[in-house]
Amino acid sequence: MAPAARLDDAYRYCEDLVRDHDRDRWLADRLLADDRRRHALAIHAFSYEAGRVRETVRDAMPGEIRLQWWVDAIEGEARGDVAGHPVAAALIDTIRRFSLRRSGFVNLLEARRFDLYDDAMPTLNDLEGYAGETASVLFLEVAQVLCDGADPRAADAAGHAGVAYALTGLMRSLPIHARRNQVYLPADLLGKAGLDPDDVRHGRKAEQLAGVLADLRRQAADHLDRALAALTGTDPRAKPAFLPLAFVRPYLDALAKTPPYGPVAELANWRKPLILWKFGRRL
Repeated sequence: MAPAARLDDAYRYCEDLVRDHDRDRWLADRLLADDRRRHALAIHAFSYEAGRVRETVRDAMPGEIRLQWWVDAIEGEARGDVAGHPVAAALIDTIRRFSLRRSGFVNLLEARRFDLYDDAMPTLNDLEGYAGETASVLFLEVAQVLCDGADPRAADAAGHAGVAYALTGLMRSLPIHARRNQVYLPADLLGKAGLDPDDVRHGRKAEQLAGVLADLRRQAADHLDRALAALTGTDPRAKPAFLPLAFVRPYLDALAKTPPYGPVAELANWRKPLILWKFGRRL
């Protein structure tokens, strides 16, 4: 198979992966220009692959090895046929075409090492840093793909956008994470509410936890507002990179009506295209 044909297959694989496992971003990516869409999908497919490493291993060491393989692949030092991995092939092609910062993707992988262990997130500041490394970078790199270069205002918007998006997603996933002994809620906020990480792991003290989650929803909403404010002066070509933010406020509203330990807060699938359309008109 010719290299171009292999790359086309790799990009199609990325689209299928995002469609099946990260549908909100897939819906948003569908609204991007035809010549840029598959590159955004490659970035989001990579994010999914990095985020699911813990689910694919029984203990931390194989996960560390897998994350290191990705680091080596991005830095050009991996052994074996990196091109044979469709997500790696599409991501590396995207990085080269648009001169993206490899360090951003490497930092994402380094942050994902936290996922492999059962330690609680120490502080709110640590949580926001984790969100920046794992989510803000996605907004920023997709924005660069769309506008062929860095934009300082886009970087500011991406920083806040990633925190808003990640905090919302982590709160939605709290019931799943708690069953895996993972606690992304900051230990400092839990302590102020008379909770410790084991309370979350064992589904205890839901009333106190509801107060912590209310505080985090306010934090997410504040970062969303800051991201949207920063977008007012951004290159218009970069703004569609921020379409996934359309879902943040509706999810926060759903979370406010959902018990802390589940079920997972969801939006009706029929609403999502309408939510995106309305949000896109305001960007």
